[in-house]
This record gives sequence, C-alpha cells and structure tokens, in this order.
Amino acid sequence: MTQQIPSTEPELSGVRNFRDVGGLPTVDGRRVRHGVLFRSGHLAHATEEDAAFLDSLGLHTIFDFRNASDQKLEGPDVELPGVRNVNLPLSDPADGSEFWKMVRDGEIEQLREILGGDKGADRMIASYRTIVKERTAEHSQVLRSLAEDSVPALMHCAAGKDRAGLSIAVTLLALGVEREAIVTDYLESNAKHRRYQVRRSNSSVAGYSPEVMELLSPLFDARAEYLTAAFETVEETWGSVDAYLEQGLGITPEIRERLRERLLD
Repeated sequence: MTQQIPSTEPELSGVRNFRDVGGLPTVDGRRVRHGVLFRSGHLAHATEEDAAFLDSLGLHTIFDFRNASDQKLEGPDVELPGVRNVNLPLSDPADGSEFWKMVRDGEIEQLREILGGDKGADRMIASYRTIVKERTAEHSQVLRSLAEDSVPALMHCAAGKDRAGLSIAVTLLALGVEREAIVTDYLESNAKHRRYQVRRSNSSVAGYSPEVMELLSPLFDARAEYLTAAFETVEETWGSVDAYLEQGLGITPEIRERLRERLLD
C-alpha cells in the first residue's frame, strides 16, 4: 500500500488545486523531495497573499499548459519576480472554444448530444491518449528543463487536473515513482476544495441544473480510468515506459539520472 503523506498545503484563496508532490515513493525505495515540484490550477486569480506564498517557494520555473482560449477566459498568471514562465499549450488554441461556450451557456440539448451516456468519459479518455501520443516534444522539453535547472518548478493548466496531471504523471514515471502513488496523487484533484469552478454566463439558468452538472461530471472528475488510458497508450505505442522516455521523448538514461538527482531524496 502507498503511504499517505500528511498534508501541509496552504489554503490559497485564489488558486485551486495547489499541492507539493513531495513524499511520493519510488519503486527503488526513494521519495520525491519536498519543495521542488508543485502542481496547481491557474494562477490568474491569485490574491496578494497567494502571490506572497508562491514567491516564498523560491520557484525557478512555472510551466503553464493552458492554451490561448484558456488564457483569454481566465487571464494571465500573476507575475512573480525572478520566476521564469514557460507556456507550453497541450491542446490547440481553437479546440473546444465553442464547446466551452456551450458549457458556460448551459445549452442543454447540445450538451446531451455530445456528453450523454458515456460520451463525456470517452471524450476525456481520447484526449488523454492524444496528449500522450502527440505532445511528446512538450513533455520532452519539460523533463529536460527539470533535469537542467528549472527546479523548484510549478506545473499548472486551468484546473490543474488533466494537462498538468498528465505532465506531472510523465515526470513521476521518469523518476520511477510507484504507479499506484501516481494515481493516488492524480485523484487528489477530486477533493471539493480543489475542483475547478466553471464560469457560467449570467443569462444561463439551465447551466446550474442537476442534469447539466451530471453531464459535465466526466469533464471535471479526475478518474483513474483516464490516467490508466494514458499509461496503456504509452505501452501500446512504445512497448514500455523506458522506451517511451528514450524513444518517444528522447530522455536518455543520463538525463533521467540528473532528473532523479534533482528531484529525489
């Protein structure tokens, strides 16, 4: 069984889903070092107190996996002095913009059509598989940066669940973290205080209905089946995690060792 690490996370009022990934166990008995790898939702609504806390982490790099549509909706991240901001969109800037307008407007008939039955979960699984297969350059850049100089680092997207969740999972795979521990950390995003709060149009009453919330639940849940689909895609496409890292991402054993030196106790 994976040992649960006591939570020492702060209560940030404008940043959702923040946590330190430190403490997770590797298959060879080591642990991820505390204070070197963090994850969260976007930082656009960070308060002064939130920004002061984030500044206290001594961050070197913030990896923002949002696309242009996300940034237009939420706004840019709060600026932290001396911190490098790297934007690596993990989905097409135009992809889904009309869909998210439907979500905010609560267009019930259209939502039933595209999310009814298992369509919502299938959409998420397909997205995870696509990111693993098609965003190898971005994940390679993240791992190379971490191995070189980019720690402490914070990874985030909009909700801090999917794109950031996958990028954290890829990083943890490269570190040799136990698969069960990776899934456990991923599922932490389901805690009520962590969940993304979708902005709805003021004119939309249907947007708050139980049926709409039920239709949207696959999109806002962190489900083990999503991350499992990503792991399966790695193995189906490359044969093993080692092959994925070396052939898919170009991460040599030497780079992995530097990564482990920086991020593991």
